[in-house]
Amino acid sequence: MDRLSNRLKRLGYSQTFVMSNKAREMRANGADVISLTLGEPDFDVPEKVKQAAHDAIDQNYSHYSPVPGFLELREAIAAKLKRDNGLNYKPTQICVSNGAKQAILNVLAAVLNEGDEVILPAPFWVSYDEMVKMMDGTSVVINTSYENDFKITAEQLEEAITPRTKVLLYSSPCNPSGSYYTYDELKSLAEVIAKHPHITVISDEIYEYINYETTTKSIAAFDEIYDQVAVINGMSKGFAMTGWRIGYSACPDWLAKACEKIQGQMTSGANTVAQRASLAALNTDPAEFRYMIEEFRKRRDIFYDLMKDIPGFKVLLPKSAFYLFPDISYYIGKTLNGQEIENSDDLAMYLLENAHVGSVGGVSFGSPECLRFSYAASEADLREAVRRIKKCLQESVIGSVDEINAF
Repeated sequence: MDRLSNRLKRLGYSQTFVMSNKAREMRANGADVISLTLGEPDFDVPEKVKQAAHDAIDQNYSHYSPVPGFLELREAIAAKLKRDNGLNYKPTQICVSNGAKQAILNVLAAVLNEGDEVILPAPFWVSYDEMVKMMDGTSVVINTSYENDFKITAEQLEEAITPRTKVLLYSSPCNPSGSYYTYDELKSLAEVIAKHPHITVISDEIYEYINYETTTKSIAAFDEIYDQVAVINGMSKGFAMTGWRIGYSACPDWLAKACEKIQGQMTSGANTVAQRASLAALNTDPAEFRYMIEEFRKRRDIFYDLMKDIPGFKVLLPKSAFYLFPDISYYIGKTLNGQEIENSDDLAMYLLENAHVGSVGGVSFGSPECLRFSYAASEADLREAVRRIKKCLQESVIGSVDEINAF
């Protein structure tokens, strides 16, 4: 008898961690690898946040917290949502979780039955499809492209909805594309959702602060669908607190109670010291942390200017997050030094093994024609990575630069 469940067999490994682990193994064996795989700010946690954690230890915050988090933290989250997003939530509508990933899983577990459909605009974060599988749902992918800034239209959404549709799950700002939905674009999507009250929208806004143009909008701002929306956010990206594992959901009352019930049976409350540190971060003026965003902007501009000159790469200037997501369709179907490139995962592995630059193929993001590069790295590493990629591909591909770029 097989000991492992069918649920486990349906799941794949995160391609992000597959590639980052492969890069680590190569480094351990002596290779000089530049890894641009993980979506993790390369800054240290701000000092006042670390001090709050020290204080929490000294003040003996070592016991269980309420399942949805300390009241003071939920009050701070509610205040942040009002201050930064114009959203009205009570502390009772907020559930603090062990990272934003758990917050999403809580919502999916609360609303999905076996076979229910979850609409995923592609590209999507690698874990979304696997989360849907975990909860016995079925993913329905809406394809986008480089040409339309990797965003769906209201018409595409309406076309994808069926009687079995239960959830729309997306991120804005988007991991991996760096695009975000404008107010008008969200309004058009909200008008579609309002016609289908059985649908819950999960709006992953974890990259909210890393935006180079404006303040991003939340689909929860539209009153007609407020009761259908779960807003997901957390501390990892905007505060460089990836290892502290604090995320949260803000939901209508009916869904907030369901998330608390599920979390109470899975993990109970999140880490108490990390909660107190998060309270200090959220009570700080966001302007104090802008230095990270300005550094990301500088790296983005440098990396984009360099990467758009790689033959065969079509690159959009990302408006948010810290990724470039070039379309590398030119190389699909090619044979590079005897290795056939069937999709971007193959090209990612080829570049890792031959150029010693780590990236993540787009197959797991729902975009097999794209590669994701994180520019949460030093300027020197970004420049060297592009130099290696260009050299590697020029030595591997037959054809002039003009011919490649004309593809």
